[in-house]
Amino acid sequence: QVQLVESGGGLVQAGGSLRLTCAASGRTDSTYAMGWFRQAPGKEREFVAAITWSDLSTYDADSVKGRFTISRDNAKNTVYLQMNSLRPEATAVYYCAADRAITTMIRRYGADYWGKGTLVTVSS
Repeated sequence: QVQLVESGGGLVQAGGSLRLTCAASGRTDSTYAMGWFRQAPGKEREFVAAITWSDLSTYDADSVKGRFTISRDNAKNTVYLQMNSLRPEATAVYYCAADRAITTMIRRYGADYWGKGTLVTVSS
């Protein structure tokens, strides 16, 4: 199986920036699409962004377009989420995910593998 470990979460003031990192280990020989999800307190999990393996095509939720950027380094089995102009409503546990089909993450909010999450708190 594939293990995913997120890092980079923490406390940041509104308008600030933060970069999340997800490191993959285990069976990483497959070409998985990677993505980020988040779950705010008392709310359902939502899709944030995803990126393909082959051509590095990206897909962003409307709520974060222009402010969040997903990227990956296939050689290092690592995916990043650069978050700029953070708002208090971005406060949530952010989860890294991997799936063979990016459409599963975008349309179904599902994935084959999940990290344990990292907490991002944006103060007002």
